[in-house]
Amino acid sequence: MVIHAIEAGNFKLDGGAMFGVVPKSLWTRTNPADENNMIDIAARCMLIEEGNRLILIDTGMGDKQSEKFFGFYYPWGDDTLEKSLRSKGFHPDDITDVFLTHLHFDHSGGCIKWAEDGKTPVPVFKNATYWSNKDHWEWATKPNAREKASFLSENILPIEQSGQLRFIEKTGKTFLENSDLGFGILFADGHTDKQMIPHITYKDKTLVFAADLLPTAGHLPLPYVMGFDTRPLLTLGEKEEFLNQAADHNYYLWLEHDAHNPIITVKHTEKGVRLDQSLRIEDVL
Repeated sequence: MVIHAIEAGNFKLDGGAMFGVVPKSLWTRTNPADENNMIDIAARCMLIEEGNRLILIDTGMGDKQSEKFFGFYYPWGDDTLEKSLRSKGFHPDDITDVFLTHLHFDHSGGCIKWAEDGKTPVPVFKNATYWSNKDHWEWATKPNAREKASFLSENILPIEQSGQLRFIEKTGKTFLENSDLGFGILFADGHTDKQMIPHITYKDKTLVFAADLLPTAGHLPLPYVMGFDTRPLLTLGEKEEFLNQAADHNYYLWLEHDAHNPIITVKHTEKGVRLDQSLRIEDVL
């Protein structure tokens, strides 16, 4: 197995929204804000080479939205999904599987692009199977009013229309030991219904793609829950259980949204589970 970091493009989000009820005087210690109260956010996807499969986990925002849309998110840096793939020696047509932790636009936007006519949506990865799960797909395609702005139909419906959509078969348990893609999946419901958190056995390590269960290292304290989460009290419990396991078993946590801490480990302290090490991608892979 070979794993690559795929940087799908950096942006900014409102720090208050990212930390919910936590006062700015506290969250700025780990996530400094600019003059607009915005903090740095990454879209750090993962690419797994395993046998004859090339599996991409999440796809970032993509580039098909309007200038007005991107104006809300202050893109920064030069990284794009396709540019990052090509820097690793791959083309979008090489991807065999696209695994989507959930279908919010900053995780699924890179799945679909506009055709040459500028109005027809087509899959970016024409040879890939796109993986979601049935419960989350229903949640995203019939969105509640709170999440409707995060589930963009142009990112989601064309996946099904292409015939490339498949569902992970959920067994009813919170953790699926061995999925169709060869890694374990933790299902979490606090951020959005049936978010999927991959647990990958890599060499002698467990590498966990934390997605929005733990967006940045600054979110380690249990009450530091995003304002975006639909069930914040559920997130609190899910995060507590997850972080205790991460500390107990020395998980390497791949932080999709932390622009400055790509991978971390955690440890038990008197104040709860806290940061142990912040590691570079090359230190782990």
